[in-house]
Amino acid sequence: QVQLVESGGGLVQAGGSLRLSCAASGRSGSNYVMGWFRQAPGKERDVVARIHWGIGTTYYAESVKGRFTISRDNAMNTVYLQMNSLRPEDTAVYYCAACSGFVCYARSNYPYWGRGTQVSVSS
Repeated sequence: QVQLVESGGGLVQAGGSLRLSCAASGRSGSNYVMGWFRQAPGKERDVVARIHWGIGTTYYAESVKGRFTISRDNAMNTVYLQMNSLRPEDTAVYYCAACSGFVCYARSNYPYWGRGTQVSVSS
């Protein structure tokens, strides 16, 4: 059973930066995709970025390309989301999720979820 705990959210002004962390435990091996999703009030939970834990390949949503960076630290069993040049439209609850294998494109592919961390960006 994979357990995920997010941290690092908060309130920041537009143009500022935050780094989210996702501490993972219970993971067996490195054939996992770790994803960051976000959900704003009244909207769907959408993928922001994902990374394959073992290979390191990444994917970013168009809206965050060039501003956000996903990375992982194998020794710390932690995945990070560095968010720069934040905009008010980035305001959402950010969730970390884990998917075993490679078919990890849709939200429904992820059985393991953290509880989320709030990110608020003021204009």
